[in-house]
Amino acid sequence: MPFVPVETPKCPACGKSVYAAEERVAGGYKFHKTCFKCSMCNKALDSTNCTEHEKELFCKNCHGRKYGPKGYGFGGGAGCLSMDSGAHLNRE
Repeated sequence: MPFVPVETPKCPACGKSVYAAEERVAGGYKFHKTCFKCSMCNKALDSTNCTEHEKELFCKNCHGRKYGPKGYGFGGGAGCLSMDSGAHLNRE
């Protein structure tokens, strides 16, 4: 019977194997400590301020700007109304 190594999970950010000593978990995926940062602003994340969306990590602020509600009625008046359409956030 041939030796079959244990399959290690792959980091969604870089695609390399993640071992137990260097893993951080978010949204059911395992990331490296160095890959556990916001994909828009590169801010270092921890378990209290990270949000996962389709295998991408975001800080709560960037996630709200990219995927949150837009337009009038979500800010409570003209003082909070943002004219930001989010066009600069579509990084492909």
